[in-house]
Order: sequence, then structure tokens, then C-alpha cells
Amino acid sequence: MKLATPPKEPPRESIVPMINVVFLLLIFFLMTATLTPPEPLEIEPARSDAAEPGEVRPAVFLSDEGEIAFREARGDAAIAAAVAEGAGLIRADADAPAQSVAKLLGALQAGGLTDLSLVTVPR
Repeated sequence: MKLATPPKEPPRESIVPMINVVFLLLIFFLMTATLTPPEPLEIEPARSDAAEPGEVRPAVFLSDEGEIAFREARGDAAIAAAVAEGAGLIRADADAPAQSVAKLLGALQAGGLTDLSLVTVPR
């Protein structure tokens, strides 16, 4: 009795090259990504008509309740740390009282910071 030999299946395509490409892309994006620490206070910046982006410098944060933060420091310690590091930006909540902003500006200027900028977002 002669039986026909079963036809050979064509070899399957290997998915290893595709997995290699995916991992290479993953490594590329991880190496080129810039990770930033979270902001110490949740604020809604004030709006302005200027559309120019400002320079990147360390920022002092002022909440709508008048709380001051710089990195992990709060209150007077935040002001001292900001002066020591030479922070020049103030990120104040749009609802922050003007008296709190003025008080913060005075404290930073008393510490020796003279070039201060308030961060705003375009309307």
C-alpha cells in the first residue's frame, strides 16, 4: 500500500524581529524622555496677553490659599530655599490674593532676588 506523504507546512514567520524592534523603540523613548518632578502645589496660573514662553528657572509656588512652596519646603523654609537656589519665577494661582503675592515678592527681594517673573499662560 502506497500512502502519499503529507505536504510539508511552510515554515512560520518568526515574530522575534518584530519584538526586537518594539524593545528598541521602547528603549529609545525611555532614553530620550525627560521626567520632571510633580509640582508641589496644584495651581491655576494667571492669564495674560503675552504669548512668548519664558525661560526655565526654578519656581516658587503660591496657592490660592496663600501657601508658599519650593520643591519640598513650605512656608518660610521655602522662601529661604528659593533664595539660596536663586529661583526667579513665581507660579501663583490665579485666585491667589494680591496681598500674598506682594508679601512673597517682598520676602524674595529682601533675600536678595531682584530678577523675579510671574508665570502666566496665554488667554
